[in-house]
Amino acid sequence: MNFYSTNDTSLRVSMEEALLRSMPKDRGLYMPEKIPFMGADFFRRISDGSLADIAFEVSSALFGPSIPTGKLQDLVHRAFPFDTPVVGLENGKSHVLELFHGPSLAFKDVGARYMAAMMGYFLEQSSQEVHILVATSGDTGGAVAMGFLGVPGIKVTILYPSGRVSELQEKQLTTLGRNITAIEVDGSFDDCQALVKMAFADPDLNRQQRLASANSINIFRLIPQGFYYVRAYGQVKQYGKPVVFSTPSGNFGNLSAGVLAHKMGLPVHRFIASTNLNRAVPTYLENGTYTPNPSIETISNAMDVGNPSNFVRLTHLFDDSFEELKASVSGYYFDDGQTREAMLDVYRQYGYVMCPHTAVGYLGLRRYQQSGEDTCGIALATAHPAKFKDLVESVIHTPVEIPPALEELMNRPKHSIRLGVGFDEIKDYLMQTA
Repeated sequence: MNFYSTNDTSLRVSMEEALLRSMPKDRGLYMPEKIPFMGADFFRRISDGSLADIAFEVSSALFGPSIPTGKLQDLVHRAFPFDTPVVGLENGKSHVLELFHGPSLAFKDVGARYMAAMMGYFLEQSSQEVHILVATSGDTGGAVAMGFLGVPGIKVTILYPSGRVSELQEKQLTTLGRNITAIEVDGSFDDCQALVKMAFADPDLNRQQRLASANSINIFRLIPQGFYYVRAYGQVKQYGKPVVFSTPSGNFGNLSAGVLAHKMGLPVHRFIASTNLNRAVPTYLENGTYTPNPSIETISNAMDVGNPSNFVRLTHLFDDSFEELKASVSGYYFDDGQTREAMLDVYRQYGYVMCPHTAVGYLGLRRYQQSGEDTCGIALATAHPAKFKDLVESVIHTPVEIPPALEELMNRPKHSIRLGVGFDEIKDYLMQTA
């Protein structure tokens, strides 16, 4: 399997190059050269398949002989010792897909652990070293830190916006040590993301060290996120209704992954792009004009992205046709007041506790289903509510138990490096620590 750049479709690189270099030299984004079609038989028989089983079959179809079959099977089963269950609120109508059963209790464990397994394999073959540089608005950093902790040949530097992540999220970034370093940036997530992109484009840094990304700009962070859409479909197809997915969206890697799975044959009636007040994509779906804006701070902080990197991939999957994209994707946005109201309403009505990001996804699903179509709706539950304990408790007025893995982190001291938003500061630090 080769990959091409969205900026130049004639540019082709190997699977290993796309994985370890993350971003083309022309600053586009990598996409698979071919999207294999998984036949109807595959989707008929997946109900009993685990996340790891599905990951193996889809990976085999994508990558063919690039990784030996036995090795690939071992890699995905080690990456995914957990499942992604669908929980019914109203069975047959509205559900949540729980994506927080991995070690960092967020959906990004799926992509981070898959990437770590794949990178570890190729680095072992070549005896090379890689420096992973990643920006986070909350959950990516924790998943990457835990997924890559102690992996030989890999050093990780995480940039996060000071004061804009929850206390538990920050602890996941700043307390692990070893091969993980956290840089606390005096700015927004968009600033952090811009700094990472500038680093990948800087010739001095790239001559000195091999930089890679674990953000969703890396296609191998995005591909595995499609696995849980397939797993979810397998759990609800018994209802015999058209399936609708509502995805809480920030950088739009998660939604793009679902669309990629759809292009591989996954039967999806509709995708819903649910955002907070950072609404560049829902606005685009209304008027056909894409206008990035400075990010707005909200209680669903991991989605505070004013200029989503994966918008390019999303439109590319629909041949850059606004009409085709709008025919498959609806977009809605919600403010903090609506988010809080949904969290409380779901708790009172169903006894189910949601984080604010999940609540945004639920709101999008509820808005779409008001049309009256008889669909089976799935809202993606992207993080465990304990990661936003204070906020959630203030909304539902009920204690939220912290899982033991997170509670242990709370007692560890924070270690971060505080830097500004100027690229020279980041570059100097990276050059000195190579």
